[in-house]
Amino acid sequence: MPAEGPRVAKLNSKWLTIVGLGEDGLAGLGDEAKRLIAKAEIIFGGKRHLALVASFAKGEPRPWPVPFDAGMADVLALAGRSVCVLASGDPFFHGVGATLARKVKAQEMHVIPAPSAVSLAAARLGWSLQDIETVSLHGRPLDLIRPLLQPNARILALTSDAEAPAAIARLLVELDFGASRLTVLEALGGPKETLRSTHADAFDFENINPLNVLAIEVESGPDARVLPLTVGLADHLFDHDGQITKREIRSITLSALAPRRGELLWDIGAGSGSVGIEWMLAHPSLRAIAIEADPTRAARIGRNAAACGVPDLVVVEGSAPKALARLDTPDAIFIGGGGSDAGVLNAAIKALRPGGNLVANAVTLEMEALLLARHISLGGDLTRINISRASPVGSMQAWRPAMPVTQWSWVKP
Repeated sequence: MPAEGPRVAKLNSKWLTIVGLGEDGLAGLGDEAKRLIAKAEIIFGGKRHLALVASFAKGEPRPWPVPFDAGMADVLALAGRSVCVLASGDPFFHGVGATLARKVKAQEMHVIPAPSAVSLAAARLGWSLQDIETVSLHGRPLDLIRPLLQPNARILALTSDAEAPAAIARLLVELDFGASRLTVLEALGGPKETLRSTHADAFDFENINPLNVLAIEVESGPDARVLPLTVGLADHLFDHDGQITKREIRSITLSALAPRRGELLWDIGAGSGSVGIEWMLAHPSLRAIAIEADPTRAARIGRNAAACGVPDLVVVEGSAPKALARLDTPDAIFIGGGGSDAGVLNAAIKALRPGGNLVANAVTLEMEALLLARHISLGGDLTRINISRASPVGSMQAWRPAMPVTQWSWVKP
């Protein structure tokens, strides 16, 4: 018998239709989209979207519940029936399509996207999509824009409401990016489409349409807070009380931790949070939990995370190993403080997933003894790090050594 070829989903197996709608409403819908909407038994969408298709839709309209069900339980409960979901723009660009795709196989969906707001904005401005940065600030902290603020960068930010452009302008001024040119693109693709431009330090627009995209052409001042794109941020970029993994040691530590897409780090004895923050800055998919016993330092970690553009860093106030209970399983662990406390190293080793990296730094003899013993029993790599900095000695300069650091790195089998 001939080998069986790949299975192709039959058209009638596609029970779920997702249609993207632009601000132009029905005018932007093709014949296929209208046909699939008309034949659907049940149609989900916002009230505005449902009103747009009411003239030809025959199925039962179901407005999204308030509060919005991010799990899409009502849609999933109808699997196998003819269901249509109406979305804004491209459903797979920060939209319901991406949410549903986590639960529904691609072979069961028929998707007809409209241009995303980002695509429309780039077309209006003449910007090349592959050369710009994009960020969704819809219901998310504005601090997420901070790592993107690089000299001469072009950014398209999806906003939540009419107030966001002014709030972003204020943030830019605060960070010495006040000369940046801002363009507010409102109601893109519809009859009320409007583009208005000014500079961040002169922003005074009123009556902004809540449906807007903010375009930023970054211009940095001499004191602009630009976050370098490599590991090893300058120590002064973090608020700290001296409990910080210094820049050079931090760079070596992050190299040993070797972050990979989607991984979770535990930063035990986080101090200022610098290691967890730089871990998250390496890629948007990375997550970190900072565990810190001192409440003042724990609060400071949260502020540092926001100031460095990773406000989603999770701060757990408490002492290890007790504070480690019930946390998500880590892919990597860094022990920077409190590692010599009873049970901390054992708990970290036990919690780490197989194949995960553990890195521990020691400056005290007690912690170093623990790491030497673990190296003997478990293997891994030991590194001795000595850093000296030039500093004044009278009218001249001399090398002043920092405290040496012993680093143990180990991959759990």
